[in-house]
Amino acid sequence: MDKLMKEHRVLYDDFEVIDFVDPEVTQALRDQVDVDCPVELHWTWNYGHEVEQLKALYEKGKVNQWNAEVDLDWSIPVSKDEWIANPESSLLAQLAKLMGKDEATQKAAMFDEYAYTLSQLLHGEQAALQLCGQLTNVCDKMDEKTYAASQVIDEARHIEAFAKFLQRKMGTIYPIGGTLKVLLDRLLLADTANKKCLGMQTLFEGMAVGIMDMIRQESRNPLLGEMIKRVEHDEARHAAFGVLMMRRMVKEAEPEEMHSMEDWAFEILEALNAGQQLDMLRLLGPKYEIDPELTTKMALAMPNFAEFNSLIYMHTVIPNLNKLGLITERTEGQWRKLGMMTDKRTESSPDFAIVN
Repeated sequence: MDKLMKEHRVLYDDFEVIDFVDPEVTQALRDQVDVDCPVELHWTWNYGHEVEQLKALYEKGKVNQWNAEVDLDWSIPVSKDEWIANPESSLLAQLAKLMGKDEATQKAAMFDEYAYTLSQLLHGEQAALQLCGQLTNVCDKMDEKTYAASQVIDEARHIEAFAKFLQRKMGTIYPIGGTLKVLLDRLLLADTANKKCLGMQTLFEGMAVGIMDMIRQESRNPLLGEMIKRVEHDEARHAAFGVLMMRRMVKEAEPEEMHSMEDWAFEILEALNAGQQLDMLRLLGPKYEIDPELTTKMALAMPNFAEFNSLIYMHTVIPNLNKLGLITERTEGQWRKLGMMTDKRTESSPDFAIVN
C-alpha cells in the first residue's frame, strides 16, 4: 500500500513518522492556496424525500442552529496566566513540568498548545466548508444535497467561532501544519463522491468529534467549553450524515471498490498518525527548550503508547469504519501495529452518538 508524503518520512526505531524539518517546505505548502479540483455536477428532478433518515437529520439541523456572536458569552476572560484546561491534557505543559519549569511557564505552554490545536481545527473547518460545497454538486439525491448545503452554514459558523476565539481571546491563529495541509488538499482533490464523503464526513469529521470531546471534557474555561460543546453537537450530525451516506455507498459497492475505500481510509489516517504532533513540536518546542525528536521517540517508546495514541481514533472513526465494513482482516493488523486500534472501546456521550 502506498504511503503519503514518503519524502518526509523518518524512521524512529521501527515507527515511521512524517517530519517537515525544513520550515521553507511547510511554508511552500501553505502558499499553495489555489487547488485545481474539478467537480462534476449532478442534477436531480426528484424534489420529494427519498431518504427519511437524512430528512430527519436535516430537520434536526434546522432547529439546532446557533449564533456564534450572541449565543457565546465573549465577556468571559481567557488567560495564559490561568489553567484553561486540566494540566494533564497538555503535552507541552507536562514536558515543561518534567523539566522543572515553573507553573507560569507550564500554563503558558498549555495556552500555546491549545491555540495551535484550535488553529488546526479552524483550518479543517475551512476545508469542510469547501468540501461540503462540492458535495452539493456531486450528490445524486435531493435529501443529500440539502443536508450537505445545511452543513455548509454549520461550517461557516464554526469558522466564525474558532477564529473569534483565537483572535479575541488567545491573540493568534497559528498557520496550518504541513501534514494537515497535504491531507486536506488530498480530500478536496478526491476524484469520486465516495472518497469525498468517506474522507471528510467519516474520517475527518469523526476525528474532529474525538478531539473536541477531549477538549470539552478537559476544559476549565467556560467559554472554551461552551464553544466546543456547541460545535461538537454540529459535528456529531455531520459524522452521522457521513455514516448514512457511506452505508448506501458500501451496500452498492463491488468488492474491488470496497478494498479501494478500505485502503484509502487507512492511507489517510496512517499519514495523520505518522505526524505524531511533530508539526506542533517543531513550531512551539524551541520556545520551551523542548526537543521535538527526543519527545516523539520517548512517546513512541512508552509501553502504553497504543492506549493513549488510539483514543481519538477509537472514539468515533474506528467504530464507524468497522460498522461500514471498511476495516477487515486485510487491514486490521496494520491499524493495531501503529497503535491506532485497540480492543478497548470508548463510550461517547449519548448526545453525540452516531446514528445507529
